[in-house]
Amino acid sequence: MTLPRIELLLALLGAAAMVLAAMATPWLKFVLTIALAKGIAVLGIMLLLRAGQVSFGHALYVALGAYTVAFLAPAMPDAVLLLVAAALGTTVAGLLIGLFVSRYREIFFGMLNLALSMVFHSMLEKFYHYTRGTDGIRVPSLTVAGVPLDRVSYEWTIFGLALALALGFGVFARVYLASPMGQALSAIKTRETRLDFMGVSSRSVLLSAYVLSALMAGCAGALIAMTSRHVTPLLAYWTASGELVFIAILGGAGGVLGPFLGAAAYELVRVYAAATVADMWQMILGAVLLLVILFARGGIWGMVSSRLQRGRVA
Repeated sequence: MTLPRIELLLALLGAAAMVLAAMATPWLKFVLTIALAKGIAVLGIMLLLRAGQVSFGHALYVALGAYTVAFLAPAMPDAVLLLVAAALGTTVAGLLIGLFVSRYREIFFGMLNLALSMVFHSMLEKFYHYTRGTDGIRVPSLTVAGVPLDRVSYEWTIFGLALALALGFGVFARVYLASPMGQALSAIKTRETRLDFMGVSSRSVLLSAYVLSALMAGCAGALIAMTSRHVTPLLAYWTASGELVFIAILGGAGGVLGPFLGAAAYELVRVYAAATVADMWQMILGAVLLLVILFARGGIWGMVSSRLQRGRVA
């Protein structure tokens, strides 16, 4: 069996395992939905990592997607329409910002994204009349495709929507990375000048990946807002962007499953660590990341894929 088919099989098995876990332990629906949303956002960051670029400010698009839901929900209380609106809004924002930041590379690329994210965070805090500042905005009850649902049905529906989007974006990212445009991303990391010699605009290649990553982050923010039903400026804070990079390293950027493995591990470790040792959960997460960096530089997916490759050779 080829590696792409193995990845698809593992993705389907992972989705089934999440559904069974949510059925066995109902409160895990919330945790797993947030994990899937963050996995989608990290999947977009993974596209940029293929080009050797790290964004320390992608929480901007997560927050933009979440606040799009919060602002529009009173007038348009349908989860599907709100998700589409968040996707369109963050795609346009990603295009406009990407036209500027795609000219830069490495630390300049990362810090520009961080600066823009912090500017947006400050705006969310200062414009209290519109954003309610640090108090945040409460998202009202939503319908799904025009159908009002009770709390349990709503939670299952948003969980299913997040799972479907995760699978859809995962398949799309796999196809995109295998396409000429996706292959050109790797060339930006290794020999960018060769792309220019071939007549391929490296800036356009990076811009396309950046816009896609903004789209994914916006959908993730919309899912987070629909799940938590409350949005605050902390969604755009620099620590939120650092969390996404943390998950990318933890899960591994070598395959499309890495972001979701990292997000699930991150959320589960955080929840159980906070419940067990409330004052030390950050230290536990830091220790987990340190172990990954020292002993599994390819992240969780790197360990899984290496075992799969050894099994195929044997």
